[in-house]
Amino acid sequence: MNPIELTYVCGVQKLNQSNIFKQMASINKVTLVGHLGRDPETKTFENGGTVCTFSLATTESYFDREKNQRIDLPTEWHNIRIGRAGLAKVAQQYLRKGSMVYVEGSIRSREYNDKEGIARRFYEINVTELVLMGAKPGEQSPVSLNSTTTDAPPVHVGADDDDLPF
Repeated sequence: MNPIELTYVCGVQKLNQSNIFKQMASINKVTLVGHLGRDPETKTFENGGTVCTFSLATTESYFDREKNQRIDLPTEWHNIRIGRAGLAKVAQQYLRKGSMVYVEGSIRSREYNDKEGIARRFYEINVTELVLMGAKPGEQSPVSLNSTTTDAPPVHVGADDDDLPF
C-alpha cells in the first residue's frame, strides 16, 4: 500500500486518498450536547437487562451581526437509548427533564408495525458514554459522571502514547 500523504493546497491541509481508505470500514459515531425533553424511563427485563430512554433537544444558533442578536435554528429532537446497566442507573438517578447532558454513541434504526400494520422505522442514539453537564436552571447540579469512573472525566489513551507505565 502507498503511504498516506499530506499536501497543502491554498493553505489547507489535504489528505491524498489511496486504496487504504476504500478498504476501511465506515464510522457510526454521534456526539450530542443538549437538554432532556422528558424524565428518563427505565425498563428492566426478565433476563436482568436494563434499558433507559429519554428524548434530547439540541438547538444550534448563530449571531446575526446585522440584527445584532442571536438567532436560534429549529430544535432537533433525538431519541436516546442507554443499554448499559450502569449508565442506565446513573441516568435514572441523576437526570431530569431540562438537565443538560453530553452523550456519545451510535445511530441505530429500529422497525415496528403501527396500529394499522404499516411498517415504520425510527432512529435512536445508542449511548456508550454519558456525562452530566448540569441541572435544570435553579437546581443544584449533581456531580459529573461518565461510563468509566465517577471521579474523573473520561481519559482517552491512544496507541501513540509513549509514557504508558506498562
